[in-house]
Amino acid sequence: MRPLLLGVLGCSLVLSVQAFYSASDDVIVLTPSNFNKEVIQSDSLWLVEFYAPWCGHCQNLTPDWKKAATALKGIVKIGAVDADEHKSLGGQYGVRGFPTIKIFGANKNKPEEYQGGRSSQAIVDGAMNALRNLVKDRLSGKSGSSGGSGKQSGGGSGSKKDVVELTDDNFDKLVLEGDDVWMVEFFAPWCGHCKSLEPEWAAAASAIKEQTKGKVRLGAVDATVHQAVSSRYGIRGFPTIKIFRKGEEPEDYQGGRSRGDIIERGLDLFSDNAPAPELLEILNEDIIKKTCEDSQLCIIAVLPHILDTGAEGRNGYLDVMLKMSEKYKKKMWGWLWAEAGAQMELEASLGIGGFGYPAMAAINSRKMKFALLRGSFSETGIHEFLRELSVGRGSTATFGGGSMPKIHTVEAWDGKDGQLPEEEDYDLSDVDLDYDDKDEL
Repeated sequence: MRPLLLGVLGCSLVLSVQAFYSASDDVIVLTPSNFNKEVIQSDSLWLVEFYAPWCGHCQNLTPDWKKAATALKGIVKIGAVDADEHKSLGGQYGVRGFPTIKIFGANKNKPEEYQGGRSSQAIVDGAMNALRNLVKDRLSGKSGSSGGSGKQSGGGSGSKKDVVELTDDNFDKLVLEGDDVWMVEFFAPWCGHCKSLEPEWAAAASAIKEQTKGKVRLGAVDATVHQAVSSRYGIRGFPTIKIFRKGEEPEDYQGGRSRGDIIERGLDLFSDNAPAPELLEILNEDIIKKTCEDSQLCIIAVLPHILDTGAEGRNGYLDVMLKMSEKYKKKMWGWLWAEAGAQMELEASLGIGGFGYPAMAAINSRKMKFALLRGSFSETGIHEFLRELSVGRGSTATFGGGSMPKIHTVEAWDGKDGQLPEEEDYDLSDVDLDYDDKDEL
């Protein structure tokens, strides 16, 4: 009966893939594909919310954001970006927490941070104040840098220096022999579309370089000059963009030409080639706190005692977890494990002991909710468990007391088989066994 109740009453750890806003709302849904046209090229004042579906404060803001959008319809534009899905847009504008609200006014390249209240009335008041300031600026001739240029930016237009100039001489060494992923534009100086792409390519190059620590790079080849490398890849039209990964055949870039689209693809390429998150043993409170607070979900396994499995058995369980962390690495979840009995309060709060070992739980530390693996501790069983969570299904429960349980500091596993503690030898030769009633022997 309890699983049924949890299934009916429990909230899912990850909201299903549904936007907070729809076409029937007055809130305009913004993505990398339409942000430049809707916001940057617009002469209107915009208030844009950057949110994440799993964020409780974002959920609380939604009805007030919709109400404010309706009140301001035709006066101020109200938009929303799912920054969890469209990380490139959030990254461009320095979004670090949710919800973040930005005001795109006279200078669309430098949006202001909204600092007002979160009620619909406070949002309307803040928007009207921003609108008055915009009108005053226009009257005084301070038009700023509005949307006419069509350039989308996040704290700067990017620098050409971050676009690597590729030639017949350096292409193979830099692109084919290096370990980085490359997005390469083949252009012609006389090409109008290439000229339009140039500022977008430069801005995307700067953003991608920063966000991937240089692991994804953007380059450009003047195909009218460096014809050897261009003909090698069959370049016939301009601009042509190709993606190069070490040891693989190049692929054609099929995305949009705005910097938002390019950045989004670059970050996808980075996550595809990024290592899986580290699998950590829970040795102290700092490890679980940092891992779970930095991740949307924290996957925790409680493995049998080393005396029950030996090193080979434990490594088998850890291998399964490593494969799953690789499979779900784009989710950026945290992955942790503990030995049975090492963190008893954590086990008790999750109700793990009754299910035996190995056991697994997925924890949302922001909501203080968790879900338990009910199937087998195998690649198939864990994949099914995580897949259900990813689409917002599965039953959950709440941590008792609304906080994480006490975490003990323990010694790290040394990677070896366990050993039983040595028993002490007792010398009983001098013990006087004096019984009054010999029959009791």
